[in-house]
Parts: sequence; C-alpha cells; structure tokens
Amino acid sequence: MTTTFFLVRHGAHDRLGRTLCGRMPGVVLGPEGRAQADALAERLAGEGLAAVYVSPLERAQETAAPVAARVGLAVETLPALTEIDFGEWSGRSFDALHGDPVWTGWNQARHVTRPPGGETAIEAQGRVLRGLEALRERHGEARLALVSHADIIKLVIAHALGLGADAMQRFEIGPASVSVLVLGAWGAKVESLNERAFLKDIPKDMA
Repeated sequence: MTTTFFLVRHGAHDRLGRTLCGRMPGVVLGPEGRAQADALAERLAGEGLAAVYVSPLERAQETAAPVAARVGLAVETLPALTEIDFGEWSGRSFDALHGDPVWTGWNQARHVTRPPGGETAIEAQGRVLRGLEALRERHGEARLALVSHADIIKLVIAHALGLGADAMQRFEIGPASVSVLVLGAWGAKVESLNERAFLKDIPKDMA
C-alpha cells in the first residue's frame, strides 16, 4: 500500500527573492502567482486526488484554492506544512541579513543553526515528516496534493533521498513547482522533482 504526495510550492509573490518572508502575514500571490495557481489546477486535475492539504499561510492557501476547486475538494489546512519558523529574521531583506554571523551559520549548517527565536531545519523536517506519515496512515492507498513552501519540500525530498538536511541547497524547488513523492511501509521514493514545464505558457512579465 502506497500513498502518493504531489508536493506543490506556492506561486510567486512580489517579495520573492528579496525578503525572507517566513511566517509573516500578508504575503499574497501576485498576478504571475495567480496564473501559476490556475496552471497547477490544470496540471493536477487528472491525478485522481483524494484530498488537498495546505500550509496555513496566505500564499499557500491562495495557491491551493483553484487546485481544490478544479477537482471538487475542500482545502484542508495542515499546520505541519507551514514554513520554517525564522523567528526574528522573518520580514527582513536578504541584503540586510548578509553579514549576520548567525545567518552565515544557517547557510553553512542548517541542521544545527537556529534562527533567533525560530526553529532548526531538523526540527522543521521532523515536523513535516510526522505530518506526512500521519496522512499516509489516514488515507492509505491515495493520491494527495500538499501545498507548502520551498524549504519544507526540500527537507522532505532530502530525507527521501537519504541526504542530510544541509543537502536541501543542492536542488531547486521553484514557485508553483510539483514534486512527486511516494511513501509506503518500505520507505520513500521520489518520482519527479521540480516539475515546471506546464508553466511554460505563462508570460514572464506578469509580476
């Protein structure tokens, strides 16, 4: 018995690449992100989804809504899918963080470095993996969409590939991408990573 998870990163917003948003409120999709969410809905429409689970944060909720609507399901919020808690770093620009020794430590050894007032990558990884295992036990043989955040998805993939948490920086999880993970009693396997080809028709100047 296996459970298939479609791990979806939320769509683009106007702070992308400039601000470490973390769990700050008010981060919503821009025009490009909304177009990406609609494209995701079409990409996942034929996958036989049994449920759509989503992080509590607005940008993930807005991405999940058209996916769930397209397949006639309700959106179910799952706190385990929320972004890493970056504590005092949340809302700061990447430029402002540059030169902070703790930030440097985070980027060199995320498994042991704690953002001020936040959580380590290992803590975030444990939280999301427990959430996925609970979903596997709940749904059994099923196909589920999980809308979350880049680092959270990277931590799941790294674990499935037998890599340490710091290996999350070795691969990309782009906005509105889909990665497919299968879990069974025997373990985990990655079927696809960072699918984005279905977004090719979205104009690049929609930000």
